[in-house]
Amino acid sequence: MTYPPPYQYSGGVSDKSKVVAGILQIVLGGFGVGRFYIGDTKTGVLQLVVTLVTCGIGSLWGFVDGILILINGGVDSQGRPLRD
Repeated sequence: MTYPPPYQYSGGVSDKSKVVAGILQIVLGGFGVGRFYIGDTKTGVLQLVVTLVTCGIGSLWGFVDGILILINGGVDSQGRPLRD
């Protein structure tokens, strides 16, 4: 008997936390850490590059992104909503 992956038991909700992703983005958002956590590597790399090219000013994007993740939630790399 084979069982489906665990995420199918959780009603389609991600195993990643919106609170953890938001806090990581607020604290280390310039490096894209919150985006890497949820599996969005494209945006994470883009945030890292923008921060490096602008000598740190681009880290404001990560800070704002973290606040938006906390308020609105988001989705993981598989399109599932982040859990509360």
